[in-house]
Amino acid sequence: MVELFIRGGMFMWPILALLVFGLMVSIERIYTLSKASWATKRFVPKVEKIIKSEGIKEAVELCEKTPGPIAEIFHAGLAKVGAGMSAVEKAIQSAGTVEMAFLDKGMIWLATVITLAPMLGFAGTVSGMIGAFDAIAAANDISPAVVAGGISEALLTTLFGLIVAVPMQVAYNLFTARVDGIVVEMEESTMSLIETLTTMEDKKNCE
Repeated sequence: MVELFIRGGMFMWPILALLVFGLMVSIERIYTLSKASWATKRFVPKVEKIIKSEGIKEAVELCEKTPGPIAEIFHAGLAKVGAGMSAVEKAIQSAGTVEMAFLDKGMIWLATVITLAPMLGFAGTVSGMIGAFDAIAAANDISPAVVAGGISEALLTTLFGLIVAVPMQVAYNLFTARVDGIVVEMEESTMSLIETLTTMEDKKNCE
């Protein structure tokens, strides 16, 4: 691999840099999205239990101590309970928009890697072909040995550019699907919270 990398020419270095950067973004996305999904599944039942057994104030304190997007959304909603259900729903929607943007953070960089890697590979292809034609002109000969180096460089950069782009595209699609799944979980959780608060408010009004 090292030999092939060296034969690929100068365009192999930026392609390698994109690979390393893409892997760093992917690792961050795996950690963030896994943590967000795990927190949602464990946090929602706990906070609803506290709301029913201990009250809103204790639930707000739990949200403040718990990191993650769902805790931020619940905190925004619970903090507005005294202002009425309309204010609670607006606060939840606003916080949800912010947290969805947080979940999408980093995806644009992964998309950039997917786009740039094959483009750099094609640039290396052009560079290699130019080198091959220059070798033909300098040697005044069209034998395979003269053009082999340039053609090899051209093919290797294209190959490595695609090797970087393809797995990054797969990772991007998986992350997008995971974000969509977390958003659905968040929407279901906030609907459950609103129903719980509405039921509590109705009982209070009846009393």
